[in-house]
Amino acid sequence: MDVIELSGVSKKYHLYEAPKDRLREFFTAGRKRYHREHWALRDVSVRVRKGETFCIVGENGSGKSTLLKLMVGIVQPTAGTAAIRGRVTALLELGSGFNPEFTGRQNVFLNGAILGLGTREVSERLDQILEFAEIGGYVDQPVKTYSSGMVVRLAFAVAVHLDPDILIVDEALSVGDIYFRQRCMRKIHDLRARGVTIVYVTHDISDVKALGDRALWLSEGRALETGDARDVAVHYMAALVKKDSQRLRAEAAETQSPGAARRPGEVVEGLPEGALRHGDGGAEILGIRVCNHAGQTLEEARTPCRLMVRVSARARAEVALPIIGVQLRANGVDFAGSNTTREDLRLPAMRAGDIYTVDFHFQLPEMAETRFTVTPAIADGTQLEFRLCDMVEDAVAIRVLPGKDKVYGYMRLPCVAVTAARPGAPN
Repeated sequence: MDVIELSGVSKKYHLYEAPKDRLREFFTAGRKRYHREHWALRDVSVRVRKGETFCIVGENGSGKSTLLKLMVGIVQPTAGTAAIRGRVTALLELGSGFNPEFTGRQNVFLNGAILGLGTREVSERLDQILEFAEIGGYVDQPVKTYSSGMVVRLAFAVAVHLDPDILIVDEALSVGDIYFRQRCMRKIHDLRARGVTIVYVTHDISDVKALGDRALWLSEGRALETGDARDVAVHYMAALVKKDSQRLRAEAAETQSPGAARRPGEVVEGLPEGALRHGDGGAEILGIRVCNHAGQTLEEARTPCRLMVRVSARARAEVALPIIGVQLRANGVDFAGSNTTREDLRLPAMRAGDIYTVDFHFQLPEMAETRFTVTPAIADGTQLEFRLCDMVEDAVAIRVLPGKDKVYGYMRLPCVAVTAARPGAPN
């Protein structure tokens, strides 16, 4: 059964350049317009089934908050129809539904009354609400004295403990701290398991994948896609990546003279024959070179020293989120490494045939005499989720020459020794 049904809803707002323009238009009885029209939503249809978690994604200004207000009944559609079946609690803009002059306790009873609950019913739930909110003695202070985090704590506690049939949550949870947000997510999972219908707006794609049954993708007030939450999340994320890559390409083009090469750095080619490689082949490592600070190729080094590792990679197909990295390995143990994402170097999306070269600058501490290897790799994705395109195991080797002092273990770490106890006084 559908508990939320929006059919062809559109919402138009009148935007005025200055407050006085609204008054001027009023006195002309509409004969002269001082506003411009803004359509926050255009012909959007949504059906949310009982007990499902429905996520809404989209960039800022895409119409997400307006759609939620239509669901709650705060605003009426300019066109189309909206039908809601069941008791709705909502967490929309920060502090919405609260009277700032009332205390937190008074606002709890006010929200209960709005939902049709009597004083006794709210009183029975009050201890649970206050325990979850964790705002202490502030519950008897006016809400206008609360921090944004305290308002969210109380608002969410009220929303989830007043037995809703439908819970609607906007992006307000992003204001809370990590501890409280984790508690909120556990509570949402609990409500979901109990069959409560949840409509959830978020920018966190991992939440969409973890919570959502279905999702809606809004863009400039229009519905671009509705379907399985994971599929919509992936398509939405890919579109954002493409948009960001286009912006980076445009910025790069503006800073380069006409006809200048757009490959960052020198292209390095050459890998050991028969090297062990892994990956799906969407991109390939072309070459790797280890140099000193002057750019001279190294086969051995005396530590401590600075090293530059240069890696070139070529795309065989589109790579939406390229990550290039290196791993340093000694005696079978990976002891150091990094990648472009970790170093906050965002690479534009790669098209088939694109070649990127990245230089990694390492400051090696004093190390014991040994031999270490460098493994380059290219992947597509993020630090948490990626697909490996190509990894070349132990592509280049460097011999560490003995230093003047003995090194215990693999390397010598910066250390300062201080006296922890004073010697006893002489007799």
